[in-house]
Amino acid sequence: MKVTAVRAIPILGWLYLAAGLIAALTDRAPANRLLRAIFWIDAFLSIVVHAAQIPSALRASAASGRSPVRTAVLTQIFGLTWWKTQGPKETAA
Repeated sequence: MKVTAVRAIPILGWLYLAAGLIAALTDRAPANRLLRAIFWIDAFLSIVVHAAQIPSALRASAASGRSPVRTAVLTQIFGLTWWKTQGPKETAA
């Protein structure tokens, strides 16, 4: 349950990005500077920082038998909340 709660944070971030993108495309972007700042901070963390974590995730999962593509995709989505919570004996589904 604890891992699921931690992984909900990146999902909420991606949902916020999707809502912000939809709002911008429909000319309904908020005028509030704080909401816009949060959007760009979230975009940086979700896109850039998660992508920067992929090499570490691949090194950490190299001996586990997990697919490198699956590791990269799930790290991009969840960041370190995915690869840091994987047990060493767990294998890809």
